[in-house]
Amino acid sequence: MANAASGMAVHDDCKLKFLELKAKRTHRFIIFKIDEKLKQVTVEKLGEPDQSYKDFTDSLPADECRYAVYDFDFITAENCQKSRIFFIAWSPDVSRVRSKMLYASSKERFKRELDGIQVELQATDPSEMDLDVIKSRAS
Repeated sequence: MANAASGMAVHDDCKLKFLELKAKRTHRFIIFKIDEKLKQVTVEKLGEPDQSYKDFTDSLPADECRYAVYDFDFITAENCQKSRIFFIAWSPDVSRVRSKMLYASSKERFKRELDGIQVELQATDPSEMDLDVIKSRAS
């Protein structure tokens, strides 16, 4: 089903891989891309469970928009192991205006397809989503 605002569909693989990340923890992160020719959101890259946050941020293109989901593990002040699923809308300042508009208009519908997101971040440069920001938003 296409998004009324932007006409974007969501490939079934996006939902399947997200469920794997959420339920089975088979991925540390997923990077999603809008395929403008196919007019749908597709999976661009999957991160292995042992990959780090730096591996994740290095996988995001410096000059193109993307959606991403990151499964962040942390230990609370009470010494409990916890996890938060982050949705990150990556929209670098240097990306094309058309691309930024397309990602912005499709974001809410795409997010609704991924049931289980706990924290959302919008980032236009790497400092807006560095590990300290993630840690502060997780707790």
